Amino acid sequence: MKTLILSLAGAFLIATAGGSAHAHDYRAGDIEVLHPWTRATPPNAETAGGYLKLRNEGETADALIGGHSPVAERIEIHSMTTEDGVMRMRPVGGEGIAVKPGETVALAPGGVHIMFVGLKSPLKAGERVPLTLEFRNAGPVDVELVTEKLGSRGPEDGMSGKAMEHSH
Repeated sequence: MKTLILSLAGAFLIATAGGSAHAHDYRAGDIEVLHPWTRATPPNAETAGGYLKLRNEGETADALIGGHSPVAERIEIHSMTTEDGVMRMRPVGGEGIAVKPGETVALAPGGVHIMFVGLKSPLKAGERVPLTLEFRNAGPVDVELVTEKLGSRGPEDGMSGKAMEHSH
């Protein structure tokens, strides 16, 4: 019996301490923040992207309007578009990223994403990056982004999905 209890305790510690690195979700009011992640950066990088999914399980629309992190001077929400064959990245306006009731919005590479601007040090694969997301209605929520290897296309749990498209 003692061995069974120790085995179960060990399995719990592995699962909660990163053995299941991509199965980490958070909640702010009716908004679920699913699988937040980022990529490792080169030594002199000044920016990094942050990616996640937002799911609104409530009956009222909400919006991701900003955030902050101790690893960067500031956080911006950006969109990437292709215009005349040229990829452009621009900050999203003051309305933020809308998440309608029942909707899931993906912030993913090549689309809408979080931008860490003015990195204070490189991001290293395997570390967790603290980030506070600010929602218009749900308020702030503290999350940790899992740092994938440099050049990663996303967590292995199948987070890849079509990024939300924005027009300006």
